[in-house]
Amino acid sequence: QVQLVESGGGLVQTGESLRLSCVASGSIFSTSLNVMGWYRQAPGKQRELVATITRARSTNYRDSVKGRFSISRDNAKNMVYLQMNKLKPEDTAVYYCASGRNSDYDSLNWGQGTQVTVSS
Repeated sequence: QVQLVESGGGLVQTGESLRLSCVASGSIFSTSLNVMGWYRQAPGKQRELVATITRARSTNYRDSVKGRFSISRDNAKNMVYLQMNKLKPEDTAVYYCASGRNSDYDSLNWGQGTQVTVSS
């Protein structure tokens, strides 16, 4: 079982930046971290994809964060990061780190989440 622990959330004002980090540990097989990514869930809404990155560093972003957020990873440290710039109130959510052999939602491992709150 892969354990994921997020850090870096907090309360910021509109336009400010935050950097989220996530470290993976536990029973990590060669394919366990093929895909790493970030999802978020706002109150009363479904969890949604924010960004993903493959081991080869191919990335995918939801449209609303393109140009503002940047995902990266350090394969040697089993870590994934999310640099969030120009934050907006609509970015407020619990952000979850995820990993898996592929992007299949039902097979992802999940962290416990970190709260990001953007005040207007």
